[in-house]
Amino acid sequence: MLLFGTWALLALILCPGATEELFEVSVWPDQALVEFGQSLVVNCSTTCPDPGPSGIETFLKKTQVGKGPQWKEFLLEDITENSILQCFFSCSGIQKEMSLGISVYQPPEHVILELQPAWVAVDEAFTVKCHVPNVAPLENLTLTLLQGNQELHRKNFVSLAMAVQRAEVAISVRAQREDDRCNFSCHAQLDLSSQGGGLFHGSSAIMVLRIFEFSQSPQIWVSPLLEVGMAESVSCVVARVFPAKEVMFYMLLGDQELNPFLSWEGDTAWANATVRALETGDQELSCLVSLGPMEQKTKEPVYVYSFPPPVLEIEESYPSVGTDVNVTCSGHVLTSPSPTLRLQGAPDLPAPGEPAWILVTAREEDDGRNFSCEASLEVQGQQLIKTTAIQLHVFYEPRLEESGCPGNQTWVEGTEQMLACIPKGNPTPSMVCTRNGMIFNLEVPQTATQNHTGTYCCVATNQLGSVSKDIAVIVQGLDEDLSSTIFIIIIVALGVGVVTIALYLNYRPCKIERRKLPYRQKENSKEEESQLDVQQAEKCSPHNC
Repeated sequence: MLLFGTWALLALILCPGATEELFEVSVWPDQALVEFGQSLVVNCSTTCPDPGPSGIETFLKKTQVGKGPQWKEFLLEDITENSILQCFFSCSGIQKEMSLGISVYQPPEHVILELQPAWVAVDEAFTVKCHVPNVAPLENLTLTLLQGNQELHRKNFVSLAMAVQRAEVAISVRAQREDDRCNFSCHAQLDLSSQGGGLFHGSSAIMVLRIFEFSQSPQIWVSPLLEVGMAESVSCVVARVFPAKEVMFYMLLGDQELNPFLSWEGDTAWANATVRALETGDQELSCLVSLGPMEQKTKEPVYVYSFPPPVLEIEESYPSVGTDVNVTCSGHVLTSPSPTLRLQGAPDLPAPGEPAWILVTAREEDDGRNFSCEASLEVQGQQLIKTTAIQLHVFYEPRLEESGCPGNQTWVEGTEQMLACIPKGNPTPSMVCTRNGMIFNLEVPQTATQNHTGTYCCVATNQLGSVSKDIAVIVQGLDEDLSSTIFIIIIVALGVGVVTIALYLNYRPCKIERRKLPYRQKENSKEEESQLDVQQAEKCSPHNC
């Protein structure tokens, strides 16, 4: 300010007559760029040596913070819009003004990106929209839409009319499968370098686009008939769906929620579940499939029936031989209506609702015999069949038959041997064999010696009685066995030799006869030729010529 006053004084000395006409008014700064809501210090000065009234004219909040003989300084606060400030001074009744344009700017701090909709069907259009709610000046703003690192669209606002300026940009894009899970973002740039300011940047949060395809309705695979309480497999399938691995399934049988196992392959997804129907009658199996914002539901009617196997009973489970046994088959009480029964061995079919039965006299060979009963029931036009089987066990006394317990047994000395004796009987008999009052171990093989030769007494016992049998055991030595083997070999060799000689003797006369046969045929031919010559000679004798 001292330099400014010195300059003004020199001007007055050089030109004292034209002071009033030569004075100037100036303002500092010469251009003002202020961030929205901030303050600005403005200095107004003049060259007039003795200025009159002075100040600034503005609608902004102002406070004088300093002054001198030829200057005044003001603080402008809370600047929120562009304005023009007038700085004025009077000198000898003459007033001069200087204007200062104040420009307000707002950096793009909040950049908002919208994807509409967030889930898009394949080949459908979606909108990428970006806007900045508070930014200025718009003519210095550029908005850029990005897909990943690729620029989709760029927009600046220089050529737009002030009245319609909004800091937003939007484009429409057609969705493709490869766009699924792509990142979209928006970048804002405010360039104030031409006004002496800086370069400001702002970016939106990244948004992920989801693409889906769900054009076909799901299908349910289930048997139209379900048996109450029985586990049945059901499935729900949807084809031409993308992405298949994100499909969700909800399956219900009536009000009963199922727990499906989900699978997918390619563009097909399916759910498998096991269902146990709790109530009989008409019900509905439903499958709700959802992917992103879309849901599709399908239903399939089923009929739940109750058909337990028939009840097959034997009057006495373990009868003795000769006992009369009644075998009865009846429909289960939970089966409705009554099924048709067929008992194996029964001569006639019972009347509807009546049991089937057969009377059997138990024989020994009936032990382990199987009886079966077949029940048939028509449900919703389908013929269903259930079968129950039961086994008859007949008790009979023990027996020691020759086939299972031979009375004569030969062991070879030095070999591992066990007494071969298996009793028959039901219940299974217990077996005890003794020799000379000592019990013989029947379970562990023993090395055969000459001491094992002798007679063993075996007794088989069950609840119905007992039976005994003597078993003679002979232990042969190795020499005896070898001699017997050599004797058998000699007998076989002699037999083969005799047969060979007999065949040879039988073959030789036949061979000699075959050799003589051509010679005899030749002699006979010569005799026939001689006889023919004689006959010809007789025909040509002198008596006949």
